[in-house]
Amino acid sequence: MTDGTMTAASARSRVRWPTIRLDWIAAWLLGVLWILPLAYAFWAAFHPSEFVTRFEPFAPLTLDNFREAWTYAPFARYFLNTFLLVTGLLAAQFVLCTLAGFAFARFTFAGHQVAFALVLMQLMITPEVLIVENYATMAGLGLVDSIPAIALPYAASAFGIFLLRQTFKTVPRELEDAARIEGCSWLGVLWRVYVPLARPVYLAYGLVSVSHHWNNFLWPLVITNSVETRPLTVGLAIFAAPESGVNWAVLSAGTLMSVAPLLVAFLLFQRQFVQSFMQAGIK
Repeated sequence: MTDGTMTAASARSRVRWPTIRLDWIAAWLLGVLWILPLAYAFWAAFHPSEFVTRFEPFAPLTLDNFREAWTYAPFARYFLNTFLLVTGLLAAQFVLCTLAGFAFARFTFAGHQVAFALVLMQLMITPEVLIVENYATMAGLGLVDSIPAIALPYAASAFGIFLLRQTFKTVPRELEDAARIEGCSWLGVLWRVYVPLARPVYLAYGLVSVSHHWNNFLWPLVITNSVETRPLTVGLAIFAAPESGVNWAVLSAGTLMSVAPLLVAFLLFQRQFVQSFMQAGIK
């Protein structure tokens, strides 16, 4: 390598280093800003209420806030409702999105382009715009104040259909032909060829769906009226209503109990989470 080449390379490295350093600093600042509310919730939840607004390193720890929060609100019922909601909805989304994505990826039928365009249009419409119409539909079906009423408007996910359709289109046709020669039906081809190859995409989509509907608030608030159907987000909002007085220590404990399953799942399976999203993005 000549001296001129070495000089140019070193000059480029000197130019790039401040940019990389600024990116690193910005990433850390964003990370700190993101985690500050969670750190405050941990501090307030594990300390007496008099230490909520002041930081003392040797303040006494307590679990009374969690016991009080669990007593004040039926969190066990809220957890059960949320679990039934996200698991049932995810199962319905997997079935419907798989069938629709496979149909759009491998079959040509009359109006398939128009149908797929209509699916994509759903991505441009926020669910909040359809709240009144969805409520009228659920009322007509007699499902108001029920867990199926919360889930039904989200069962046919446009994002899930699009994601699986794009994934299925990357599967080589030779694998499909081989399965057909072996005597597999179309559903057999889907189950034995396409679904196994799309497992990282299913995992990535499942994580997005569970986290979104675990934290969804507005539609469950509108469609539910009783403890028997309220998910965690709505129950926590009612628990924190100003009319009953706000105890930030107890409220922080309730918030941590609500997000604990997602936090624990992420901490235990963060490597699988990242790998699934990377593989889904590559496909």
